[in-house]
Formats: sequence, structure tokens, C-alpha cells
Amino acid sequence: MAGPASTTSDNQPAPPTAPAPTSGAEVGSAAQRERRRRILDATLSLASKGGYDAVQMRAVAEKADVAVGTLYRYFPSKVHLLVTALARELERVEGRVDRTQLPGDDAMERLKFVLDMITFAMQRDPLLTEAMTRAFMFADASATAEVDRVAGIIDRLLAGAILDPQDPQEPSEKELAIARVISDVWMSNLVQWLTRRVSAADVTNRMGQTVRLLLDK
Repeated sequence: MAGPASTTSDNQPAPPTAPAPTSGAEVGSAAQRERRRRILDATLSLASKGGYDAVQMRAVAEKADVAVGTLYRYFPSKVHLLVTALARELERVEGRVDRTQLPGDDAMERLKFVLDMITFAMQRDPLLTEAMTRAFMFADASATAEVDRVAGIIDRLLAGAILDPQDPQEPSEKELAIARVISDVWMSNLVQWLTRRVSAADVTNRMGQTVRLLLDK
């Protein structure tokens, strides 16, 4: 894949010249996985300090100690890079959640707990959240795999909270559909919080109302 000389901006993908690992999959050798980890760590560090605009492909490559051309082989654009970073952060949240141990006497309480958990996690670092959310919202069809990965993680987190903690079954289509609606509302409110149109308390209250409207019988 060509390096940055073949791009007009960091948002534009470099034209491929050879097959390369997809940005959303853990593939390749241990060295490749380590290189990919350094790239994502560098991305998060830059975004945490300067937001979306601070994530420039050359700066990421320098901080991760990889060649710019190598970076483009892993991630065709900064949007792919940031959405993949978002997926990794959400996967880490998912890995800390034990569905059988979620607090709450019913699905509404468990859902509110999970929503508060991921909301507070995102609100702790506004610049990083702004960068990852902006990339997620800007992503076009070329980043479908990365976007779907993020959506799938959120769906699993929310749908899993709806299920009875002692029920080993996977979420049904109905439960996944409810999770997708809640996820869309959550993302919309996260954007409004980032643009200072609503407060953190507003987000919490709106999500609580959304859960009640969808699940209250």
C-alpha cells in the first residue's frame, strides 16, 4: 500500500498496492500484533491530548515507531484508526463485565447500570471521546467492518443486560433490536454532550427515560 504521498489528507485512504491485514481483526504474527498495539496506543495518546485534529497519520507513525507506509497498510485512514481504537476500548469494557454479576433486580436496572458505566467511561476523557466519536460518525462505507464491530460490542453489552443473569441463552433478535435502539439514542446524546448542548446529568436522565419507555410493561 502506498504511503502518504498518494493521499491528499489524513481522511483519504492510500491506494492499496498489496493485500494487507484488515484494521478490525487481530491477525498475523506476534510482531504484527505488537506493532498494531503500539499504533493504537499512540492514537489514543495523541487523541487524549489534542482530540480528533491531533491524530495525524505521520504523528501516529512517529509515536508508534513504525514507518508511515506500514501504518497505512494497517489502517487506510485516521477514521479507520480511530474507530478501531474505539472498538478496542469498548472490548476492554466488555471484558470487565460479567453478565451474571450485573447489579439490579430487573432488566431496567441492569441496563441503566451498563449505560452509566460506558457513559462515565467515555466522559472521563472528553478529547479522546470526541476524536473516536467524530470518526465513528464520519465513517463511510470503506470503514463498514470497523463500524459494525463497534455497534456489535455495544449491542452485546446492552442486550446481555436485558437477559436474566442466570439464563445462559444468547440474546434474541428482539433483545438485540431493543439494544440497537438504545445504542442509537446513547450515541446521539453522547454527541450532544460533546458539543455542550446537554450536560452529563441530562445524558443519564435521558437514557434512563429511554430504557423505561422501551422496557416498562
